[in-house]
Amino acid sequence: MHQFTIGIEEEYQIIDLESRDLVSHVSKIIEGGKAVLSENLKHEMHESMIEMETGICQNIQEAQAELTNLRRHLINTAHEQGLRVSGGGTHPFSNWEHNTITNGERYNKIVDDMGDVARGNLIFGLHVHIGIPNREEGVRIQNVMRYFLPHVYALSVNSPFWIGRNTGFRSYRQEIFVKFPRTGIPSYFNSLAEFDSYVDLLVKTGTIDNAKKIWWDLRVHPFYPTIEFRICDMPLRIEETVCLAAIMQSLVAKIYKLHQQNLSFRSYRRLLLNENKWRASRDGIHSHLIDFGKEESVPYADLLKELLEFIDDVVDDLGCRKEVEYAWTILENGTGADRQLKVYKETGDLKKVVDYMISETEYGITHSQSAS
Repeated sequence: MHQFTIGIEEEYQIIDLESRDLVSHVSKIIEGGKAVLSENLKHEMHESMIEMETGICQNIQEAQAELTNLRRHLINTAHEQGLRVSGGGTHPFSNWEHNTITNGERYNKIVDDMGDVARGNLIFGLHVHIGIPNREEGVRIQNVMRYFLPHVYALSVNSPFWIGRNTGFRSYRQEIFVKFPRTGIPSYFNSLAEFDSYVDLLVKTGTIDNAKKIWWDLRVHPFYPTIEFRICDMPLRIEETVCLAAIMQSLVAKIYKLHQQNLSFRSYRRLLLNENKWRASRDGIHSHLIDFGKEESVPYADLLKELLEFIDDVVDDLGCRKEVEYAWTILENGTGADRQLKVYKETGDLKKVVDYMISETEYGITHSQSAS
């Protein structure tokens, strides 16, 4: 069986201990973490965000071990600098206008090109790379996978607040990111050649300088033999990240297996898939998504059951049954957004929501007492 390797990138919020607001101190954390984390930490567009990435992991257990180790070091480093880090797709009350853009050629160019659309893009996501046999196969997997994106996304929703407002969405992050060009669920491509000629046209016309400026919810990576999921909000607990990655890996493996058996999967128009994405964005696991085969709205739990049955014959080969089934725990305990909203309902205080987000991010990950 092809080795469906896993690489995970998590975007963390950097939070001031006193105000509980975002704070532009990424360099402090990168400097402080140099000894242990230099390979794994990266600047992002805003200085109040830090990206942490794993290496290429052979299976989900390796990914979980590396993520846990990295997160422990990151939390320790933040504590040593008198800061905190947190998951979450948006900060509950921070205003993008007060957050500094990282000074670097790449980010300066994006801001030049997009102005306030770029400055206002103060959002935090989870990106997962799954290894694929080749890019041709990647395009075929991408075409089928589009259908499942809202199902996976609903489990990750974790951004109900924006600039101090309860937005009415479980994931407001996606509503902010949609202002960027070349975002959302990708179109259907008949072949790798068709996909490449689309990219070539954009480069040739000076629209983009490279294919990394395509920010779809799912993309065959322009440089690595991976397919990259970009739709999810940054989770709180490490188990949530691991569960999402395991489901993504299993879906890729299953779709590939079907292709090997010459079995195809019905393709649906992006217009229809977007309806499900909107529902997932608004209500997460409480949504009713459209079952296009039946042409009716179905409770999310029924579709999750169907999804887990669909991948059931590959999860044991991949060794990720336990991690995939954590999805039922998310369904029972609520997504990050549900839990944030619960804290807000009980306290009416967004700072308490931030406290909760920090404690969930640190959940199960010890850090040295001297730093706490």
